Amino acid sequence: MINENTKKEFIIQFGTQLGQIKKDKGLSYRKIAENCDLDASFISKIEKGTENITLETILNLSYGLKIQPKELFEFKVDLEKE
Repeated sequence: MINENTKKEFIIQFGTQLGQIKKDKGLSYRKIAENCDLDASFISKIEKGTENITLETILNLSYGLKIQPKELFEFKVDLEKE
């Protein structure tokens, strides 16, 4: 069973990856939101690691960022923690 800290860390790392991609592309929350069906404030919450999102949201983010979904998951997770 995955513990709660690992789950929270995963969500935070996902947000960090989103933020890095956003920064690398020189995009704002508003610009990403214009490109997909998400609100800019919701994207900000995802980046801060305060939202647990759906696969549909991942698809929307990918479309808005013009990347493949797998790029949002380019980080390591320690699944051995208890």
